[in-house]
Amino acid sequence: MPLYLLINLAVISLPLALSFDKKVHFYKKWKYFFPALFITASVFVAWDIGFTAIGAWGFNPEYHSDIYLINLPFEEVLFFITVPYASVFTYEVFKEYIQRDPLKVASKYISYILVIVGWFMGIMFLQRIYTSITFTLLALLIGYLEYKKFVHFGIFYLSYLVIIVPFLLVNGALTGLFTPEPIVWYNNNENLGIRIFTIPVEDVFYGMLLILTNVTFYEFFRQGKLNNERY
Repeated sequence: MPLYLLINLAVISLPLALSFDKKVHFYKKWKYFFPALFITASVFVAWDIGFTAIGAWGFNPEYHSDIYLINLPFEEVLFFITVPYASVFTYEVFKEYIQRDPLKVASKYISYILVIVGWFMGIMFLQRIYTSITFTLLALLIGYLEYKKFVHFGIFYLSYLVIIVPFLLVNGALTGLFTPEPIVWYNNNENLGIRIFTIPVEDVFYGMLLILTNVTFYEFFRQGKLNNERY
């Protein structure tokens, strides 16, 4: 079995098994999650296809199957299912088990900082396409959600602090932290060239963008709007 496929299965196995937890009952929320996943994955897969075509990143055939969607190996497409599933599940666990949002006040300032940093990085590094597009899109999404008074930012930021640990482990596995060669390679001409071990620093913000996009659609499908007060 290809290593990239094994990584995907490892990512989703525990969250899928725990989806039937008596308090969270995440399986009952699949009707909201899967439409959100489909929309988000469609956008990110298209992005991935384009970036692969221009050589911003690519894939080592030694570690994935011979099944492709255009220029993406099957396992790369699966990544946009397994990682969001595990992440939104974790976010939902935080919502159910934390009664009061400890970042309710601070989340607004975290958002402002991320928007400012995002715009700055997006403009300053226009020549580095992965850096510029990732930071710009994250700034746009967070700015839009603040404008819409999205009330779950505190829980999202808190859950992302937990999610980022396995996310970095997965991305480390994909970028050669545990293997002689990377499963996914990056062209440093299109990013800052700054690595967390073997992981481009942009992946931290790309991951936030991917998960927050899923969460945004998930909450919209659940409530029909993004600003229902909860805490």
